[in-house]
Order: sequence, then structure tokens, then C-alpha cells
Amino acid sequence: MLVSRGVSVWFSEKDVALGTSLLREIDKGLAKSRVGIVLVTPALLRRLKGEGIADKELSALLARDLLVPIVHGTSYEALREVSPLLGSRSGLSTAEAPMTDVAAKLAELVTL
Repeated sequence: MLVSRGVSVWFSEKDVALGTSLLREIDKGLAKSRVGIVLVTPALLRRLKGEGIADKELSALLARDLLVPIVHGTSYEALREVSPLLGSRSGLSTAEAPMTDVAAKLAELVTL
């Protein structure tokens, strides 16, 4: 939805070529990004508890000025239990607005 609105999106699952170092490519993507968007799902919350790659990515994003959590299929309360720092950031929830509205707000944010 963001790409269809003219937003350049880096996403590891589509932008990391087979055979390359996942951590290094994520590091490059984070370095080039202006805005960090974290889609907070129940699966992400489980991965963050395991302190794997998702935890490393989140640590790098939390150091940035502009990080927007998008809560989908879970709640801010559940997020704050796993990551109080990310849960303290203002963001959006798909329980309160459809994903199309969330994408529109994010597209507006990155074009400012």
C-alpha cells in the first residue's frame, strides 16, 4: 500500500538477495531509511522475547528519532509488556483504523 502511494519501502523479506548476509543487509537498510515502521503483531512480540534478529533491528530503530509502531492483531498493552520503549512511541492501530488509512497516514508522514 505504501509503494502504491509513491513511498520507497525497504523490507528485508523482499530486498535481501539469497546468499547475502541478512544482518549486514538489514544494517544497510536501516542506515538509509528516514523513517522506521514496526508492524507489531503477535508473532513479532514472540520473536522479541527471544532476542534474535528482530530484537537487534528494534534496538537500532529505537535509537532513531522517527519510529512509528503499527499495532496489528494485538494491543499497545501487550506491546508495552514486551517493549516499554517501543510501546511509549505514538503510533497507529489497525483496530482503530483500516490498513488503508494507516498507509495513507504513513505516506503523508514520510513526504513531509
